[in-house]
Amino acid sequence: MKTIYDVMQFLKKFGTIIYVGERVADLELMEAEIKELYQSQLIETQDYQMAILLLRQEIVREREKQERNSR
Repeated sequence: MKTIYDVMQFLKKFGTIIYVGERVADLELMEAEIKELYQSQLIETQDYQMAILLLRQEIVREREKQERNSR
């Protein structure tokens, strides 16, 4: 996994499609779903770590972008 798109495709393998319409909310829901899959021992530790890293980086980017736009 290298991109958020890859994370979305990974989640699709488990029948999970997330689209709320707000980017940060979508990312947070994806993170929660990845955690759930990991706790259920359905995904490998390496996949879990990479997905969480990508999602958290993107959440930070999106929040910074929102802050810049609201000034």
